[in-house]
Formats: sequence, structure tokens, C-alpha cells
Amino acid sequence: MKPSLLTVLFFSLCSGLFFRAYARDFYQLTVYEYTSDEQEKQLDSYLENAYLPALHRAGIADVGVFKPFPKQEEKILRSIYVFIPFKNRKSFFNLEHRLSKDKEYQETGAAYINAAYDSPPFDRKEVILMDAFTGHGHYRLPALKSSMQDRVYELRSYESATEKLYRNKVRMFNKGDEIGLFRKLGFNAVFYAEVVSGSQMPNLMYLTTFENMQSREEHWKTFGDDPYWKSLSGKAEYRNNVSRAEIMLLYPVAYSDI
Repeated sequence: MKPSLLTVLFFSLCSGLFFRAYARDFYQLTVYEYTSDEQEKQLDSYLENAYLPALHRAGIADVGVFKPFPKQEEKILRSIYVFIPFKNRKSFFNLEHRLSKDKEYQETGAAYINAAYDSPPFDRKEVILMDAFTGHGHYRLPALKSSMQDRVYELRSYESATEKLYRNKVRMFNKGDEIGLFRKLGFNAVFYAEVVSGSQMPNLMYLTTFENMQSREEHWKTFGDDPYWKSLSGKAEYRNNVSRAEIMLLYPVAYSDI
């Protein structure tokens, strides 16, 4: 006996809702390193006037563009971070093809695309690819009220000595509900993700956001004193699962969507 059309539609709808509920975002984080003011101007012009508008036309509504806070005590690489959230991996792999067919992008981005070999807009480019955590499957826009220039976006990378220990740290975020603690304490996380391709593997990355530097310091003080964190971090099963932590304090540029 064949199922009725109504039955087929019902199960199709249910399966679609199930897929959307459990699907995870796929993220691309691109880091452009540069040395000169002219390169910075070229990159900003390209990103603001060509690249982000093209991504918007491709259906990617929110793209984050960030720069590091200057540090007086040490020399840091001048860089721009571009965060792109995709609905899935297929959307990521289709992007370059879409850009190649986007005439407006090709025209507005011509100076960057056709830059001469002896006048490049950047010195080095790194691309990091990530799967969103199961416990935070979709990126979230930060609920902040401060001006863009006052905000502090904290990008963290946690490396582990082995793949097994790395998976243990991911489990600490998901099953151990470290994500829930961040949420309860108002860390305004944009994403938590497993790095599937990058230069510091095995590692995970996440991005939390704060109204300003004072707010950032207060939040971390509250986190470190929280009874749940002390209990979670004290469990034997989660010991030694991070071998190196890299912390980068960033601010969103004026044309960033996030």
C-alpha cells in the first residue's frame, strides 16, 4: 500500500526540521598579514567595497571583520581577520565559483584581484576551516550596546598535545557544558568550533565579545571564581587537555556585520 501524499509531505517536513535542528554551521576564518599602511588601505577597500557586498549577494548576511588591539609592550603582526559563517560545507565549496561569476565583484575588486607581484595587498594569508560545536551549532550576533570601537572580541585557540586530548576538550565544552557556563555569565559568544584545517591543529577556536576592556576583565574574573567552573576544571577526566592557549584581543571594523 502506497503512503498518501499527506503522509509523504508530513515525513518530508519532519525530516527537514530534524536536519535543520541538528545541522551545524561551517566557518572560514581568513587572516591577512601585512606590513604597510598602503596594504591596510587596499585590504579595507577591497573587503568593504567588493568582498563583503559579494558575500551578501551570495546569501551570507553576516561577515565579521576584525583587527587586533595594539599592544604597547610587544610587537605584533599587523593583520585583518575575516570570519565567514556558512550554512554547510557545500556552501563553502561553491563560493569561489559564485565569485568568479559575479561581475560586480570582479569590477569593484579589480585593484585587489589584479594587484602586481611587487605590490601585493598582503604579505601572507592563512585560511582556517571549522565545524561549529554540537552544543552551539549556529553562530550568534553579540547582544552589545557599546560603540564598535569600544568593543572587545576575544578570539581563543586551544591546542592539545594529541587528537584524543583535543576531543576531550571539545567534550568538556559540549557534554561538560562549559558552553552553558559562558552563556549563563553573559560572554556573548559568536561561535565555538572544531578546527578541521589550520596551522595549529589539533585545536578548537571560539570568539567571545564584551562591551569594553573593563567588561572583559570582569567577566573572566567571574568565570574563574564560578563554583561550576572550579568543579568542572577540577575533574580528573578533563586534566591536561590543553597544551597551549593563544589569545587575541580584537575589535570590529566599522564595516563589519558582526
